[in-house]
Amino acid sequence: MTQTATPATEGTTRRRFVIPAKVFAVQSYLALILVVLAAVIFSPRRGGDVVFLAPENLLNIIRATSEIGIIAIGMTFVILVGGIDLSVGAVLGLAATGSASLLMVNGLGVLPAVAIVLAIGLAFGAVQGFITATFGIQAFIVTLAGLQIARGLARIWSGGQGVPIAYGDGPGTAPEAFALLNSRTFNGTVPIPALIFLAVGVIAVLVVRHTVFARHVYALGGNERAARLSGINTRRVKIAVFAIAGLLSALAGIIHAGQLNQGSPNDGIGYELDAIAAVVIGGTSLMGGIGSIPGTIAGAVLLGVLNNILALNNIDSNVQLLIKGVIIVVAAGVQAFRPGQR
Repeated sequence: MTQTATPATEGTTRRRFVIPAKVFAVQSYLALILVVLAAVIFSPRRGGDVVFLAPENLLNIIRATSEIGIIAIGMTFVILVGGIDLSVGAVLGLAATGSASLLMVNGLGVLPAVAIVLAIGLAFGAVQGFITATFGIQAFIVTLAGLQIARGLARIWSGGQGVPIAYGDGPGTAPEAFALLNSRTFNGTVPIPALIFLAVGVIAVLVVRHTVFARHVYALGGNERAARLSGINTRRVKIAVFAIAGLLSALAGIIHAGQLNQGSPNDGIGYELDAIAAVVIGGTSLMGGIGSIPGTIAGAVLLGVLNNILALNNIDSNVQLLIKGVIIVVAAGVQAFRPGQR
């Protein structure tokens, strides 16, 4: 009776190429530097000057990045727990439409309107988190449905039409204070939305570095079962991160309405892809448990620079979408070579 020889490879582990963890810690900054250098090289010239480096153009990049950056910060918390939120762009559209309607149609003041819209965003995100955490439905499915629901609510609220914002003191006009979102400070140099983005980023960094909640978020993303066994209320954490994403999406929607002087149910289409791209470029693992807010901010600025230089060179919008898609795939693919990733 003969015995079958066991292959020499049986029981052995295949070695996989791994990129050092330190590289992932700075990947967003390195990528941002490379994109900025490319933008300078390929920028159009006007009178011998580099258009990209013009102060007005750089300020426009910061202003345009603010909305996506704020949404991306909320998305970071969701992805850190291993989730995803596809509804953020639609929530922005709902918030923009709601802001314009409350100001123009209902005649509310700025503070009540802003408070109501932020509460709607917070509640919308919390409900999605509750469904995901309680019924075990994948976040992808829940937030995909949420995307449709938010768009539908925005269309019902506005009658399917955009709501323009006009400023004044009489009926049918919005308070002048709301126009501050489309203005600049520090002698007309720094856009107000950029300051709001900066404030949100600072608060998020402080939360991540100094709160027990943040430690629970990372623990949940690293190993949900272990986090639950250690006494962490994982359902509460999931609800909280989706609520944060909804709140910040609503804030971005308010800014959006202030900058465009209108709110439309179609606002924010595709913003979820930009937000996810910023988070992934920033070094946050799609499997959860690894990532940082500064990295996400750098990723959002990178996308802003990329959009700007493509627009300056009159690149077709469809090609721009293609380039963004490739960037997302590459950034996500690189994560496979992160130490400890499967």
